[in-house]
Amino acid sequence: MNHAIEVTSLEKRYGAHKVLKGLTFSVRQGEIFALLGANGAGKTTFLRILSGDLEPTTGEVIIPKNERMSVLKQDHFQYDAYTVLDTVIMGNQHLYDVMKEKDALYEKEDFSDEDGVKASELEAEFAEMGGWEAESDVSRLIQGLGLSNDILYSEMSTLTAKEKVKVLLAQALFGKPDIILLDEPTNHLDIQAIEWLEDFLMECESLIIVVSHDRHFLNTVCTSIVDVDYGGIRMYVGNYDFWYQSSQLMQRMIRDQNKKKEEKIKELQDFISRFSANKSKSKQATARRKLLDKLTVEEMPASSRRYPFVGFTMDREPGKEILAVEGLSKTVDGRKVLDNVSFRVNKGDKIAFVGEDEIAKTTLFKILMEELEPDEGTFKWGTTITTSYFPLDNSAFFNDCDLNLVEWLGQYTGNTAEESTESFKRSFLGRMLFSGDDVYKPVKVLSGGEKVRCMLSRMMLYGSNVLILDQPTNHLDLESITAVNNGLIDFKGVVLFASHDHEFVETIANRIMEFVDGKLIDKMCTYDEYIAGQREEMLSRLKG
Repeated sequence: MNHAIEVTSLEKRYGAHKVLKGLTFSVRQGEIFALLGANGAGKTTFLRILSGDLEPTTGEVIIPKNERMSVLKQDHFQYDAYTVLDTVIMGNQHLYDVMKEKDALYEKEDFSDEDGVKASELEAEFAEMGGWEAESDVSRLIQGLGLSNDILYSEMSTLTAKEKVKVLLAQALFGKPDIILLDEPTNHLDIQAIEWLEDFLMECESLIIVVSHDRHFLNTVCTSIVDVDYGGIRMYVGNYDFWYQSSQLMQRMIRDQNKKKEEKIKELQDFISRFSANKSKSKQATARRKLLDKLTVEEMPASSRRYPFVGFTMDREPGKEILAVEGLSKTVDGRKVLDNVSFRVNKGDKIAFVGEDEIAKTTLFKILMEELEPDEGTFKWGTTITTSYFPLDNSAFFNDCDLNLVEWLGQYTGNTAEESTESFKRSFLGRMLFSGDDVYKPVKVLSGGEKVRCMLSRMMLYGSNVLILDQPTNHLDLESITAVNNGLIDFKGVVLFASHDHEFVETIANRIMEFVDGKLIDKMCTYDEYIAGQREEMLSRLKG
């Protein structure tokens, strides 16, 4: 199998700062690589160099001349003047140019013999590239992504933001490109569209390199990992879970000096065997299994990546009465987002609020935290319940705040002698990856991800037995998402949360709630069980 991309001695510098250092590697056709890296590690820079959008300082990227590369576009207004059909076909720019040149010739009033010869040449080239099937291919792609065929001739400017996302994704997939670069392809996609995309990519013959925070997606489709770690690159066989769990295992083994080498090798080999026993019949899963079977212990991931510590403890056990909600209704901007909503929360519940209606979820959380008044209905917390809230919008905590990180955290620490000390606060912040002089940064200049880590720190200090979290993984890198995920799995109290992260919901929730036209679907099951059939059953019952 030929190399689709070869990278030789690649470096990228901004002034004296090296973002990428002397990268040399090659990747082959037919594999799907997940491009991982902590925020600021250089993965976006690397992707832009591969796409030709950015020149390296030294070194080169070699792509065979006959290989066509497609890139998922991020500018949602770039194609506003074009129809949906034209936008998608532009995924194969040469085909689009031939089509337009051919059409322009036929529209000429003084069509000459020379024009006729040229038109016949273009017709032949058009047919060879599959031009006559282009419209039906576009139709299949947009319908697969959940869009109506009726929009084919609509201008992009008339579409919603979510519809534009799907059209641009269809553009990146159109015409069987040899290489596909996808930056966060599942953002703003619904469940059905993500599932369709997973199936499409797993049957694809292209080389695919994808950046994503969606771990379920990465676990499903990826055969290998490209780990960008502050300047360098390491490549590993397997999906995200294999990379994460094996790197954690390797770190433990390095720390365990007393264990004999033979015992360590046996443990690692057993670990590889468990992962290679994948029952999926997809091309990607089969390819991944074959690669894992050949993997040696020396090739195991040993990432030095640091993870924040996220652990929630309860100062008091909750009693039997947690929360009773009766007949809640609320209209926001003329739309009834909550319509006679009633439910009871039981001890041990971890409830995921899913679905498309973001306003309904956030409104419910705000009512429960007494930030909003309902139009109708009541709710009552049990007498033993203490709550901690992670809001969707945290700007009120930071925007007009002149405190540094240590001072900010000090607002939420206890009154004990230990918790009042600066060393306690610095140690706590250190576990959340704020180290050295970072702890004296003003909180108003923190990044989105840093602010989220601060809000999680605040929650951990409260010791509450009920946690309410509205999109807690927004702005976080994969390492932090994984840490929050594990922290909520281990938490012994009650959790009410909203999230778009499939893996997050599936591994935490034992109960699923979804708002549809203000009404509530409530099901005691896992997320995968819910989307496998329960949802359709409940929807029909709700409408009936």
